[in-house]
Amino acid sequence: MARTEKMPYPHRKRTWLRVRQCWELYLFLLPAIALIFIFNYVPMYGIQIAFKNYKPVLGVWGSPWVGLKHFTRMFALPKFKTIVGNTFIISFMSIVLGFPFPIFLSLILNQLRNEKYKRLIQTVTYMPHFISTVVIVSMLTVFLSTKYGIYRYFCDVLGAEPVNLMGSKQWFRWLYVFSGIWQHTGWNTIIYLAALSSIDVGLYEAATIDGANRWQRMVHIDIPSIVPTMIILIILDSGSVLSVGFEKIFLMQKSSNEAVSEVISTYTYKMGLQSMQYSFSTAVNLMNTVVNFVMLFLVNFIARRTSEYSLW
Repeated sequence: MARTEKMPYPHRKRTWLRVRQCWELYLFLLPAIALIFIFNYVPMYGIQIAFKNYKPVLGVWGSPWVGLKHFTRMFALPKFKTIVGNTFIISFMSIVLGFPFPIFLSLILNQLRNEKYKRLIQTVTYMPHFISTVVIVSMLTVFLSTKYGIYRYFCDVLGAEPVNLMGSKQWFRWLYVFSGIWQHTGWNTIIYLAALSSIDVGLYEAATIDGANRWQRMVHIDIPSIVPTMIILIILDSGSVLSVGFEKIFLMQKSSNEAVSEVISTYTYKMGLQSMQYSFSTAVNLMNTVVNFVMLFLVNFIARRTSEYSLW
């Protein structure tokens, strides 16, 4: 009891002691912290627009309160259910189909012993990540053109009639997802390769002595070693389940595929900037953020209960 009264918060003292001992390192963090605070936390005062009838002339503080009016209108719209469904389906497909590819690629690269070929493959697979979204969509438009694209060439060779894939409702989601996989798989392998590089070499030596081949070493050493990384990334991905990127969707969107391509981000843009319904679009975006926040906590809770790995 006397010890508790003497040191009620020992962990806090240890934390401040580390800060004092390494103050130079924490000083380097200040610009990043200031940047995040100014551009991510200060604008959060604008959330109140979702509960007001915002008028630019009156400003944020002068606009009248309307409570949950915009949220009630949002959930009453029949189109809104379709928009949320489209967002969830595209995000779910991107996570489920795209998640295994970096794992497979990192496991294959980890087995390569020729450093020259390994660096070459890494460079080739990393490069698409640095291509802008506009260029990616332009490439899809050119390659899949029914008049002069590579797709038209193969259709002529096979004697088939080309279909407008970019404007097709059936193909839109698949094109979006697999073009994203092609663009980001190489870049996403960096995290897994870093995890694989930290494996103790003694484990491989012991497995080799026991007669394990490459496949067995991969199954029993490599994959279990990257499971914590996989769980953390799944948790992080779950926090953006309703946050499908705006630029690529908007550039690929056409009137013929709008039924499946209209997502929350594009709908918010159209309502907020094109229709100037600022309060309503803010309410939609706030709902999106709250759902992502809840999903992040829920998946992290499940991961913590079912395994020993979680964000917190």
